[in-house]
Amino acid sequence: MTEEEKIFAGYMFDPRSRELGEIKHKAHELCRRYNQMDEYDPARRDVIRQMLGQVGSVFYFQGPIQFNYGSHTFIGENFFANFNLTVMDDARIFIGNNVCFGPNVSLMATTHPLIAQERMGLDEEGRTTMAEYAHEIHIGNNVWIACNAVVLGGVHIGDNVVIGAGSVVTKDIPDGYLAFGNPCRPVRPITEADSKKDLILPEDLEHFSYNLM
Repeated sequence: MTEEEKIFAGYMFDPRSRELGEIKHKAHELCRRYNQMDEYDPARRDVIRQMLGQVGSVFYFQGPIQFNYGSHTFIGENFFANFNLTVMDDARIFIGNNVCFGPNVSLMATTHPLIAQERMGLDEEGRTTMAEYAHEIHIGNNVWIACNAVVLGGVHIGDNVVIGAGSVVTKDIPDGYLAFGNPCRPVRPITEADSKKDLILPEDLEHFSYNLM
């Protein structure tokens, strides 16, 4: 079993193996290239496509960005990420359609054992032996994750969910809920009473018509 296969099967893996190192190095170099490009440079889109496992035709990453593997992340249509997106996609991460992230969002689909000796050792040649295991993250359609939120491995976030600023999402969030806190909890359903369409000026109704359908 390869180290990457161990990740996907839920077993402990060696994050310092050459096999995984080569995958991560490609992603890290593409991130570095992306972060150095002008935000109006159309070639940035090609860099994202080279790195990710899948992404829709409409997407925008403000940057800077940092993906650990890149190829383990799969994103649907109409995606937006604000500044400083960090994605530890050791396990696979699946993101639906019409999803937006605020600044400093982190997706952390990997972890270490709690017992220190299992987590990190030192071999006879003075090399660190690091152990990790990872669980997938699933984010549904029409989700907004606000600034400084952290989503941990194993979490499923349903459709039409809003995650409040500064939340640490450790457990599943059901469809249609506003959720926030540390740990993040579903607070209440999102309803028509949350509408802000009264804030749209008459001259802007045409522009926002697709938001009112």
